[in-house]
Amino acid sequence: MSTAGPEEDWRRLAPRTLLAGVAVLCGVAGGAALPAFLSLSSGSRPLWQAATWVLAGVVLIVGGGSAADLVRLRRTRYRVGPDRVDLHTGLLVVKRRSLARERIRSVDLTANPLERLLGLVKVRIGTGEHTDGESTLELDLVTRAEGEHLRRTLLARAAGAVTDPTYDGLLAGLDPHWIRYAPASFVAPLLGGAAAGAVMQVSDWFGAQEEVIHWIGDRFEDVSLPWMIADLALLATVAGVVGALGLWIEMWWNYRLEREPGGTLRVRRGLLTARSVSLEERRLRGVELVEPLGVRLFHAARVDAVATGLAQDDDDRHGDLKNLLPPAPRAVAERVAAQVLREAEPPLGAPLAAHPRAARARRVRRALWAGLGPPVLLAVLGLRLTPVLLYVAAGVGAVLTPLALLLARDAYRNLGHGISGAYLVTRSGTFRRSTVALRRTGVIGWTVRQSWFQRRAGVLTLSATTAAGEGAYDVHDAGESQGLAFAAEAVPDLIAPFLETPEARSPGVPPDEVRGRGTGPPWRAP
Repeated sequence: MSTAGPEEDWRRLAPRTLLAGVAVLCGVAGGAALPAFLSLSSGSRPLWQAATWVLAGVVLIVGGGSAADLVRLRRTRYRVGPDRVDLHTGLLVVKRRSLARERIRSVDLTANPLERLLGLVKVRIGTGEHTDGESTLELDLVTRAEGEHLRRTLLARAAGAVTDPTYDGLLAGLDPHWIRYAPASFVAPLLGGAAAGAVMQVSDWFGAQEEVIHWIGDRFEDVSLPWMIADLALLATVAGVVGALGLWIEMWWNYRLEREPGGTLRVRRGLLTARSVSLEERRLRGVELVEPLGVRLFHAARVDAVATGLAQDDDDRHGDLKNLLPPAPRAVAERVAAQVLREAEPPLGAPLAAHPRAARARRVRRALWAGLGPPVLLAVLGLRLTPVLLYVAAGVGAVLTPLALLLARDAYRNLGHGISGAYLVTRSGTFRRSTVALRRTGVIGWTVRQSWFQRRAGVLTLSATTAAGEGAYDVHDAGESQGLAFAAEAVPDLIAPFLETPEARSPGVPPDEVRGRGTGPPWRAP
């Protein structure tokens, strides 16, 4: 850790931080004051006494919070030196943090509407390591100009580093037509349920939950129970769609994906809360094409980065730093992926090898368990309790079983793997189909997993281990010879020393005898 230098080397947070803090505290105090005033005034206390108590609480909250912010502002300072970035803060417990500039992998800027109005941003400087927040420095808050200066300075390449002097500028910009994919995501029904729960919770705060329930019951007084459930589900769906549209606008408005000089990808987006995320291309190991089921039905996909240094802390609220492109037409997603990787053709569109029929059989068996399990359980309960459950079991089985089989067929068709130039490609998933193009030089190891059921079926699961993204990407239920040959071809000499070769067999012993007549793995333990 660097030592403290001259006072002029240190910088302080923006003084306007106090204004932002006061505004937030006033909002919090006002939100708490209204129900408190209603509660006090509804009792035996006079209105003036209730107002006095509430006003005193507001003054205490705003004054105490502002004093704490002032102390934090006076006790926080940071310095950007030639080799390290230092941050000193705290009054009773003084914290002194320092990051080596050569380890810095990200400088992200965020600003909510109030901070944007005041010209402030929060700067998050990180190394992308999982160290319980110790690898991240947060400057809360600095001026917008200072934040941009820090981003450019800290992400600058070291002197003498080999860089590509060319850059493409704008790679992708917002197309308002992409908003049509927002209601197709799984977020819409979740938001609908959350809206219904919020109405009940707020009504409970004001002691009006029973009135709300009675009001809803009066609206559906002459409607049968099934139609009432259908109508409420429709209202929740409409609320979810509206919420999904609003969330999409908030997240992706003003979206721009740019390549800056020096080899840095920058994503800027956000309507109310503006965000700027920078990613050095030298940390990029590939891309991931994400297709949730609803979005896939409209032939759209999202593009995520597979890169080192994007690891999130446990308390990180921004888990979307890897997003490079919102859900967009698949052709657009593949084009952007190719541009990000500087490839003439998108490796994500390469033809993939199909997996053996045993992989399909495994998924069909799982589908039958999922489709027939609940009906059988309902039927057993119906035999012991009431015959009505028998009809329910028949209806559930008639709906669940074909649907489960259809999803199993889709899951099998989505399995695939292949090699496209410098990348290995793997695809899997039904509700969330994922196609990953991973740079072969970024693979640092292979993990071969084979359960007892997989061994009987003659399939295995390969995991390509990498220091980027999720850390490992799987090839599910590939044939034994097929999967191992793929691993050996994708990354030569990495898994080859552990494979059985004809030279390793005993003279005159058939291959099946060496492998235990098909029950043993075609590789050797290290």
